[in-house]
Amino acid sequence: MRFIITLLSTAASLWVAVLLVSGLEFSGVWWQFLIVAAIMGLANAIARPIITFFSLPFILVTLGLFLFIVNALVLQLVVWLSGPSVFDLGLTSTGFFWATFWGSIVVSVVGWILGLVLPDGD
Repeated sequence: MRFIITLLSTAASLWVAVLLVSGLEFSGVWWQFLIVAAIMGLANAIARPIITFFSLPFILVTLGLFLFIVNALVLQLVVWLSGPSVFDLGLTSTGFFWATFWGSIVVSVVGWILGLVLPDGD
């Protein structure tokens, strides 16, 4: 049950980011969006710790502000994987950095709010 809640929460936060950020676009059906949310969960579980580990000096020097860049890189990875060149799931980004940067901030804030509201399964 916790996996379904997490998947739906991630999908909702990505959906809000697509609605609010002008560079992120989704042109697919709802089940493809759930696959994109699953890819986002996998990227957060696998790629984000690796990127965080290798960028640890930058994170320490910037007092944690570089984590915004790490989040944007993870979202850019998800956009690339779900774009037309790899899995063709419909999530695209017009710009390399700014759309994914603002999108990652929106995804983080909405995910945090949903984490406060939704049950955590404990």
